[in-house]
Amino acid sequence: MSNHLPVPLAHVPSTSGSTNPASVSVSDGTVFSTVLQLTWNPHFAAVVGIVALALLGGALAARNRLLESSSITSDSEPQQHEDFVTDRERVRQLLSENGGRMKQSKIVDSVDWSKAKVSRLLAELEDDDQITKLRLGRENLVCLPGHEPTASKSPEQPKNE
Repeated sequence: MSNHLPVPLAHVPSTSGSTNPASVSVSDGTVFSTVLQLTWNPHFAAVVGIVALALLGGALAARNRLLESSSITSDSEPQQHEDFVTDRERVRQLLSENGGRMKQSKIVDSVDWSKAKVSRLLAELEDDDQITKLRLGRENLVCLPGHEPTASKSPEQPKNE
């Protein structure tokens, strides 16, 4: 056996009186360090990955709960989001922003909906008396109540009291 080869700790008695279990003294004075080597297999890597993901997920969940609880306590009033409006509300907003009346084709151009969807939606709104549609040649003029052109209104009849 050569003195230059590392020898397992279990087979070599310590002659130098060293208290370091990772070093072995050989008869010619050469000291070899035994390095703890782990064999890297796919199962060990998977377990390490799962543990790391679980810790990361737990940390993120705890952070989100902390942020939610702090935002709930700081905001006593419920927030209203303008992003969450119904299609009907969106059409009424468009009409309000444009003086209470718009051509149907302009409504189609203003929203990202098909002509058919806009037509169905306007028909529903008209059935509910929330808008008025007036035929102008081949186009429709869509109006909010009270914003119809004066020529389109029927003459008022006197009330008999």
